[in-house]
Amino acid sequence: MRYDIEGTMLQTLLPALAAAEDAVARLDERVLRSPVGEGFAERSHFFDAAGALWVAGELVHVEDLVLHDAHMDSRAPTHELTIAHSVLRARRRIWTGEPSWALGVSGLATLTATGGEGEGKAQEAKSPAVPAETDEEGEDEAGPLAAEMAEIDALLARSQKLLDIHTGKTPASEAAAVTPARRNEDPLGLLGDEEWDEEQRLAEWRSVQPLADTLPPVLGAIILFEAWERIEPLRRQHWLGGLLVASHLRARGKVASHLFSFYGGLKLVRHERRRARDRVTRLQAFLEAMHLGAVAGLKEIDRLTLARTQMELRFRGRRSNSSLPELADFILSRPMVSAAMIARHLRITPRGALNLVNDIGIREITGRGRYRAWGII
Repeated sequence: MRYDIEGTMLQTLLPALAAAEDAVARLDERVLRSPVGEGFAERSHFFDAAGALWVAGELVHVEDLVLHDAHMDSRAPTHELTIAHSVLRARRRIWTGEPSWALGVSGLATLTATGGEGEGKAQEAKSPAVPAETDEEGEDEAGPLAAEMAEIDALLARSQKLLDIHTGKTPASEAAAVTPARRNEDPLGLLGDEEWDEEQRLAEWRSVQPLADTLPPVLGAIILFEAWERIEPLRRQHWLGGLLVASHLRARGKVASHLFSFYGGLKLVRHERRRARDRVTRLQAFLEAMHLGAVAGLKEIDRLTLARTQMELRFRGRRSNSSLPELADFILSRPMVSAAMIARHLRITPRGALNLVNDIGIREITGRGRYRAWGII
């Protein structure tokens, strides 16, 4: 399938492209100059992760994602929540890396976990495993858990060997040595599909990058996303396409202050337009998602700026070593906070965290007497 842009198609997309380019540029400038820019960049990770699951047809509450990220789940995490947390961690990894890291060979290998095994094995060969340290009595540091940990290591080794066989990374001589029972452990083909070559599909998607680099940043980004949607390189990480769109905008210098929340705008576009048969309609929907995401980001900046101004009035005139300014920055960086999260971040007691919350004057959002949480509404 061809992914180039014809002249007539460009004329049709030009109004939506101009609106998206302008909105994204204004958002980047606002975040760059705003005192709440860092908090906005951190909050956008949570909302974009929830938006990625929304686009996939799953509902994940941002509050549950915040608690899961802080290891303070109120209940057992669902499968969808675990995937949303993977999106959150991937966004943070992309943001902490170089602007063009995610679109490179090493970045894609790290994010997809489908390549780069050769480098890891080479490093393991160069640095042999260091034996576990023992105490004076010659016992392992693991103590009574040594046997259990050894069983887990053996299980992981067997699982990795099975995965290598199914993905074709194990030599034929080693695969032949596997017992027939091992070969029949995956009768449904869940671990590998010979007709679905992810590496080949990923290479096909990467071949679109030179074309995207010659186009304006926003137009190139939606071309990459449309190619990702059509090629579908990864079955289990289909959500990675929206993150690579944000990485492309950052690598081109269009958005330098934060990682753009593409899924936050895409979920505001109707499903019929996102999945339309007509290519022009799909591209217009993606451009509209860019515009809506940027507009929503500008409104979020206004809300956070107003909230910070109100909180500053509370701790103005306090002593220089007061914890209220640090608490304000922490509140701005999370969609919601709890007393336990505040106590851990500020290294204070839960009772002290409650006192600080009362002093700073933010709204309680659960309406309960216990297990309460606060946030900017």
